[in-house]
Amino acid sequence: MDNYFDIQLTDDQLRSISSIGLAHVGDAVFELLVRTWLCAHGKATGKGLHQATIRLVCAESQAEKAERILPLLTEEETAVFKRGRNAQVHSVPGHASRAQYGEATALEALLGWLWLKGRKDRVNELFCAMMEEAV
Repeated sequence: MDNYFDIQLTDDQLRSISSIGLAHVGDAVFELLVRTWLCAHGKATGKGLHQATIRLVCAESQAEKAERILPLLTEEETAVFKRGRNAQVHSVPGHASRAQYGEATALEALLGWLWLKGRKDRVNELFCAMMEEAV
């Protein structure tokens, strides 16, 4: 593999990655999109930018955004989402319920899966749907 900015893994390669691994990538993808969105919309500057990012990437916010896009998911995407939600996480942050953390992990797994599949267009489409009311 030579280009990690434009990665496209095969279905077999994607299946070999754990749900936690997909969520690990998806977490980074989501945070990068949120940071970009905040800068592009002039929502915060300086110290406020970090706080605004934290508010949008926390498990509670991600769970809310996941619920917003569930009706938009294809059958295959829904299967990946459910796989992520059922991932065996060993600790849940004190500010989120186990259910919220499961939904957040599912969202991250889906975004990681789409990203590694090379579906940046679909990642963007779902992200825009998540952020619609935030404008």
